Amino acid sequence: IEQQGSKYLGAPVSVANVDLALTEGRITINTLNIANPKGFSDEDAFSVDAITLDLGNILNEPYVVQTININAPAVLYEVDASGQGNLLVLKNNLLANLPNSENAEPATDAANPLLIVENVTVSNVRLKFNFAQLPTGDLNIDKKEYEVTLPTFNAGPIGQPNGMPADKVGIAVVNAMLDNVIAAAKSEAKKRLAEEAKKKVNEELEKQKDKLLEKAND
Repeated sequence: IEQQGSKYLGAPVSVANVDLALTEGRITINTLNIANPKGFSDEDAFSVDAITLDLGNILNEPYVVQTININAPAVLYEVDASGQGNLLVLKNNLLANLPNSENAEPATDAANPLLIVENVTVSNVRLKFNFAQLPTGDLNIDKKEYEVTLPTFNAGPIGQPNGMPADKVGIAVVNAMLDNVIAAAKSEAKKRLAEEAKKKVNEELEKQKDKLLEKAND
């Protein structure tokens, strides 16, 4: 996970450990962190306490993962002075390494078996915005760092019908999550900027109104 994740994302990926509870049909990836790409702050771009994989068929390839649950991840959406976002940089790095199709590839070893993921559920995403480096011109935005919670979203299936190598499945899961979070982040950012612009316009109107009243009194 760490080696392949770091390779594809172009940023360090770390995992505390992986718990295998095959009798319960579950695998848990504990404390997964993805660092920010170069050029951004030292904060992690993504971190989550645990990712659980509920298993289906594990007797023969392709192995089936019924659901991948990612609950309450912390995601940072940071924009630099040029307007470039950290998540988009990760996304672009990932796209450069995505397979051209989801056709099955022969597994090279037991550590990279063929998988099918039926569903991915990402819930309670804590999305933190950081626009501290972004110039906003005449918009004097008081609060350039804030946090929102995104609604649950689902993705999948991945790897049907013949399965995909496990590392490519991981890429597809991260790609789907980045797509959703980036879209939500851009929508929220536009909403906030529109609110600030509206506030600025109202302030200017009030100033003009006061000037007219002063002239009228004169």
